[in-house]
Amino acid sequence: MSKAALKIRLMDTHAGGDVSRIVLGGIDPLPGATVRDQMHYLRDDADGLRRLLLEEPYGIPEMSVDLIVPPSDPRAVAGYIIMEVMGYPIYSGSNTICTATAVLEAGLVPKREGRQQFALESPAGLVQIEALVENGVVEAITCAGLPSYIDTHRASLHVPGLGEVTYSVAYSGGFYALVDAAELGFSLTREEERALADCAHRIVEALQAERGFSHYTLGDVGPLPFLHFMGPVEQVADGYYRSRSTTYVHPGVICRSTTGTGTSARLALMHHEGRLKPGDRLETISLRETGFIGEFTGTRQEGPLTVVENAITGKSYVLAHSDIVVNCTDPLVECAGLHHMLTAGRNAAD
Repeated sequence: MSKAALKIRLMDTHAGGDVSRIVLGGIDPLPGATVRDQMHYLRDDADGLRRLLLEEPYGIPEMSVDLIVPPSDPRAVAGYIIMEVMGYPIYSGSNTICTATAVLEAGLVPKREGRQQFALESPAGLVQIEALVENGVVEAITCAGLPSYIDTHRASLHVPGLGEVTYSVAYSGGFYALVDAAELGFSLTREEERALADCAHRIVEALQAERGFSHYTLGDVGPLPFLHFMGPVEQVADGYYRSRSTTYVHPGVICRSTTGTGTSARLALMHHEGRLKPGDRLETISLRETGFIGEFTGTRQEGPLTVVENAITGKSYVLAHSDIVVNCTDPLVECAGLHHMLTAGRNAAD
């Protein structure tokens, strides 16, 4: 191994098909008093780690990265920073499910049979976790979704190449455009994946060009990055609904899962339209037939907004434990933004 080689310790996981690469070691402490501050440091001054693990030769844009960091909230067992192709979302359901599973599998939280609770600290704040462990296996993770609300209901937008498109906008950890799949000619099958991505790209580009969105406490959180295709909703039991769904992340990525934040956005819209009551659940089904279950747990008022409280349940699987060797003499590897974060990962023998 050359003196320029550095190591990053990883656990690769997936929830619903979306791969989350959990960074467990090899990264020096980051500046910042809170997990949110550390996320801002990576976003503004040290984006090399995100690019390294999501681009060739180590990764692909469809993956996500979750960096484990010390929490600033004493109630949390660990903090985590989410990195995706679109940047640094402050929250993600699938990434939270994967991170919660990883801290159990890595021994940061001892596994106990049955149900156990603990908290993680995301850039959005404290996240309560309930894990179900059976025979030593993490069978399910339930995490509190971010309070969600409807910003725009059934507005119209002219999209080049598509014509007039009806959409709603929800906030659920990021701003989501919500569109009816059937109105756009889709049945939400896997064969439609490329066409769905092309269609979503057109809509998001047109929406970003027309307007911006502001959160009621966070203010400007950047251009709208997500679009969620909604299939028909069927009632399968009292208080239990199911719908095919697909989430797009700009630019160009169709998620393998339905995503936790996409499911939270659906709950907010269904409540806004009078189609859910507290305690009701919605199971969203992806192009790959995987699913998350969202539960509508209640509402609260934030000024003129009705904010939906919710929880998301899913299962994560461990794919691999590995050390990534970052060799800065490799012409395919860009290390300019990494040296100051990776000194702890240098091989002791170098």
